[in-house]
Amino acid sequence: MTNFFWSVYQLDTVPMEGNLQDVVITVHYGRTAVEGEYTAYSYGTMGCQTPSETDFTAYPDLTFEQVCSWLDAGLDVASIDAGLQQNIDNQINPPVVARPLPWVPETPVIEEPILEEPIIEEPTPEA
Repeated sequence: MTNFFWSVYQLDTVPMEGNLQDVVITVHYGRTAVEGEYTAYSYGTMGCQTPSETDFTAYPDLTFEQVCSWLDAGLDVASIDAGLQQNIDNQINPPVVARPLPWVPETPVIEEPILEEPIIEEPTPEA
């Protein structure tokens, strides 16, 4: 099962919009999909509509969850997730595989010898 989640990296604002202060106009976001050891990622920006004074939230009072709800409402999340899922599926079962050229011999892997400390024998005292 693939898990999808948002990241919010930046909120661009205009200082004043009518009587409203620090109005968010752009959300910079990331969408990540994780399935086991496989990960896919997408980055984008979303423009925001100017809010009315009745549904405006002051910038310091915004929450991550609220901004994520804007992303859910303003983006084609199903399409983004489908693209991320396709990326993960391609990692699991690559549709194209680069193979070595059949006429070029494989280069053997040469392992470096492990150098051991020399054993130095102490001379035995002559009797």
